[in-house]
Amino acid sequence: MLITPSRISRRRFGQGLLEAALTLSVLCILLLGAIEFGKVAYAAIEVTRAAKAGVQYGDTNVTTAADTVGIQNAATREAPDISGMTTTSSISCSCSNGTTATCSNTACPNSHIIETLTVLTTDTYNPGIHIPGLPSTYTLHGKAVQTVRP
Repeated sequence: MLITPSRISRRRFGQGLLEAALTLSVLCILLLGAIEFGKVAYAAIEVTRAAKAGVQYGDTNVTTAADTVGIQNAATREAPDISGMTTTSSISCSCSNGTTATCSNTACPNSHIIETLTVLTTDTYNPGIHIPGLPSTYTLHGKAVQTVRP
């Protein structure tokens, strides 16, 4: 069989079309993976920022440090795109001379009490695309620690 130039160009065209189809499918998978990674990273940033907002609300004074509802509201307002986020807060105390103490007024007789507020936020992120070998959900954690102003 005689190979003519038109047959060669048709073969090359078919080969180029196959290469383009394979390349585009791999690029689409990579693009979707990058988008999903970006969504997880954004949610992680939101959860961390929510913890910081909660601790900033609570570090104003001793009264706001004990206001768990206010801390939760501040965290929720900072992350409006995150639904189902849980926020917990706790207060720990130490004496200014470096010893640990309870949070009672008489705990530090020779120094003053330093209260530290810790806010933890947690959210479970469910990606839209489930890739075999990767988790189907991601648990995201945020933590912020701040000394409470007297």
